[in-house]
Amino acid sequence: MINTKIYKAIYKLAEELLEADRKGNQAAFDAFYAELKALCIDNENTDKDHPEQWETLADFTEDLDEALVIYDKALAKATAINSKDHMSSIAFSMAVLQIEMGDTDAAITNLQNAKITANKIEDKEFKVEIDELLATLLAE
Repeated sequence: MINTKIYKAIYKLAEELLEADRKGNQAAFDAFYAELKALCIDNENTDKDHPEQWETLADFTEDLDEALVIYDKALAKATAINSKDHMSSIAFSMAVLQIEMGDTDAAITNLQNAKITANKIEDKEFKVEIDELLATLLAE
């Protein structure tokens, strides 16, 4: 279970990052991103470590290769605690980036994994989204 204080800090930073991005304020974006990254690094391998913070960091990482590396770390942490919600959302996010980067095979693998882990989650709409994207790639 994620520490409430950390969850609130991550959520607040995510809102600040979205707002900075919306306004096109790169300096503010970079500052909030650095703060989020520091939070992840400070908590890493402690009882406060959680895939949610790494997934959020990856979501806001502008370099796609770097984002995939961070998603990979988030996925490993989600797998370690067997969090199906995080495992499926991280694999889905990785697939979306891989499609953007032209790596369809890796995207298909991640979507197939997302589909398996999403089997046990409540979010029906998300399951449909995974199925539809996977069907589109397999049809190509």
